[in-house]
Amino acid sequence: MSRVAGQLAVPAVLGLVIGVVLAFQSGTSNSGLTQIPLGTYVIPTASDAAAALATTAPAASMKSNTTCDIIVPANPLSAQGLATPYQLTGPNGMTPARSGCKMTNGAKLGAFVQATILDPATGALSVYEPLVITQGTRPDTPGMKLNPPVIPADAVVTIDFGFNGTDLVQAGATPTTLADAHCVSGRAGSAFGQTSFCNGVSFFNAVRQDERKGLLKVPSPGTSNAIVPSGGDLGTGRSCPVISNFEVAGLDPGQSVTTTYLLNPLTGQTAQDNATYRDYVAGATLLHGNSANAVLDQYVDPILGCTPFEVPDLSKANVPAFSEALDEIAAGAYQPKTAALVPENDKAVMDGGEPDPAKTDLYREELGQAPVSAATNKSSSPAVYCQNVVDIQTPFLAANQKLLATGQSPVTATADNLLTFLANDLSASFASLGCHQFHLTNPVTLKRNSTGVAIAATFDTAVQTAS
Repeated sequence: MSRVAGQLAVPAVLGLVIGVVLAFQSGTSNSGLTQIPLGTYVIPTASDAAAALATTAPAASMKSNTTCDIIVPANPLSAQGLATPYQLTGPNGMTPARSGCKMTNGAKLGAFVQATILDPATGALSVYEPLVITQGTRPDTPGMKLNPPVIPADAVVTIDFGFNGTDLVQAGATPTTLADAHCVSGRAGSAFGQTSFCNGVSFFNAVRQDERKGLLKVPSPGTSNAIVPSGGDLGTGRSCPVISNFEVAGLDPGQSVTTTYLLNPLTGQTAQDNATYRDYVAGATLLHGNSANAVLDQYVDPILGCTPFEVPDLSKANVPAFSEALDEIAAGAYQPKTAALVPENDKAVMDGGEPDPAKTDLYREELGQAPVSAATNKSSSPAVYCQNVVDIQTPFLAANQKLLATGQSPVTATADNLLTFLANDLSASFASLGCHQFHLTNPVTLKRNSTGVAIAATFDTAVQTAS
């Protein structure tokens, strides 16, 4: 996705005002990172980091550094591990203060963690959002304890990470934490950058087993009379889109946790975002990560009259919530005829600027997606992915522009309404994916005001063929 920091103000519960920071910072780096196993909450030493960050030099300026470490607690797939805060800290043994790797910089460098939980015996799903704090601080919940969620003893858990900076390095609280939890952040010498995963392969295998047994019945995305037919998979059926529909496919698929945290601007402490803590942390700021999924679930679906796949959020008193993994489950159960899978020209899965099928497969399997093959290349090879974005998403936006223009922009610093935001995202995706190299032409023309905000868009819906 095109990501630019923006800030909105919304009224919170009990009259409290909470500023919503929606951070969609542009750019992705593929510095060579690996996961660093550590002793109990020990800051990585310079020598450890040097080996892990083989191709990443220390930042020349502390203010410009966007590489951070996140300490994964012991047994992260357990109830106790979920309730133990993750810690954001600096790379190369640098402190949060020296590196700028603090949750108080949430709009620029904040890290976000999201767990989706399956009870394999019943097929029941739930969500939990572990807290991330700045190393050296405590959660902003004096007198209140982060109680472990109640989950089945044999629960299968997947954990997704998001980051608003450039590169986030996983570091284990113990030497075996990352290996035990099947945490993956890329291939040796070539990391995913802003995102990483724990236990995704086992989770989606368990999901498929429960679907085959009839224990897990994924609700249909439904249909919408608000959608104007434009061809593609939504076509005349007007089916509600899933995350793998090219009509809504954005940049950096898979880097899309929907977690939010409360930030106390006076102390720099963070807390989980729920009604109890909102009441306690007066004047808090709501930190939000980069998320194509949040754009679909929170902005596009409501205006189309669609409902995303939601399950109880155990960190919010079982209030229904969506998650990145839930969106992928729905996309797998109701996969479009032309499915938008993570393409090899996404910067997160490239190596040195070149496509890397093995790295792409590693990334896809953590999201339950099919590996690179002749079959998946029919919709998601680099050239065909670009062609489909142009030929499917462009006419969808053009046909539905009147409706979408009435929607709120997810980032008002980027665009003034939902239509111009999506148009800006399509244009940015075209550029970031290098679609011009396939002899395609950017189908979007944007008009911006004096501050750079997109205020109008025109679309060229002529069919294009990649070569």
